[in-house]
Amino acid sequence: MGKRVGIEVSIAAADAVAMADVDVVAAYPITPQTHIVEHLSELVADGELMAEFIPVESEHSAMSVCCGSSAAGARTFTCTSSQGLALMNEILFIVPSMRLPVVMILANRSLSGPLSIWNDHTDVMSVRDCGWVQLFVENGQEVFDHVLFAFRVAEARSVSLPVMINMDGFILTHVIEPITYWDKEAVERYLPLFEPVNRLDPDRPMTMGAFAMPGIYTEAKKVQNDALIAAMPEMIEAWEEMGELTGRHYRPVETYAAEGAETVFITMGSIGETVSMAVDRLRGQGYAVGLVKLRLWRPFPFDALREALKGVRRIIVIDRAVSFGGPGGPVAAEIRSALYGVEPRPAVVNMISGLAGRDVTPEDYIVMYEKAMAADCLKPEDYVVFGARE
Repeated sequence: MGKRVGIEVSIAAADAVAMADVDVVAAYPITPQTHIVEHLSELVADGELMAEFIPVESEHSAMSVCCGSSAAGARTFTCTSSQGLALMNEILFIVPSMRLPVVMILANRSLSGPLSIWNDHTDVMSVRDCGWVQLFVENGQEVFDHVLFAFRVAEARSVSLPVMINMDGFILTHVIEPITYWDKEAVERYLPLFEPVNRLDPDRPMTMGAFAMPGIYTEAKKVQNDALIAAMPEMIEAWEEMGELTGRHYRPVETYAAEGAETVFITMGSIGETVSMAVDRLRGQGYAVGLVKLRLWRPFPFDALREALKGVRRIIVIDRAVSFGGPGGPVAAEIRSALYGVEPRPAVVNMISGLAGRDVTPEDYIVMYEKAMAADCLKPEDYVVFGARE
């Protein structure tokens, strides 16, 4: 395997995209993703990456260009965040329905208003049902590895769907971490040349993304949903092969100190590392506490989650977004739904925290644990906005 370097995670992410030998990058700058596309533009301008870098006038245009380039058979990448994701929303839903394997990094950031450039998961939760494969990463190494994973899965002939990598803004994008790069031979072994399933060809004219009457729309959506669910085996195989190549093993649902745990935290993204520090301290005090981390968000890993939660009596779900007027946090709602009908069913305590980059320390998670253990008579709609002043 290749060299280990200390580098800003955004630059490493861009280098991973370049190592994937991407053909087209279309993007519009927005904090905190800008460093990724800036570095890609430098690589193209300096002749180090033979690709088309298309600076567009908006995120709506960026995803539109990605649609066109992917449909033409080009390996395609983009990157955005927050309001940029909101602006590309219209096209975002078209990409999976056309089975176009675009790869996008979403540098997670809160949505306005009020205006905020800081990190939480309100942007990705707004597109939960857009039909993309969606996964979360926890640190810089996982970002690098999952760029290559994303192209491998998206372009697999059994999948042919877009993949979105959720990377916490600033917490990951702007930090310097030690990251082990892959060498060229490993990338070529892991990531085959792109052979599009669906490709525009002037010699064989065809229509893509055509109008659908009510008599066919339902069937089209069912096929799209079936395809997303059926992507799971390809993802498992891609993670297993990556483990053989790198020694780093990833799964849809991962655990930390969860063996014998009666209470577990559930997290997504970079806060998992902070929560693991709280778990260590609580374990040291004799409490049976563990951590379950959701790497895969769509397709939702129902079976792996239920397996990870066997024997658990209480779950503390950490949400980083609000389902306004609903059941609190969107992740907790998914967890409650996945466990409905499971007996004995663990109690679910929902903590919403870290909105717009507010610091949440290991000590805070210990306080959450204490509050969760004291909570009783929980209803599905109960939740706590942790640390909110009233």
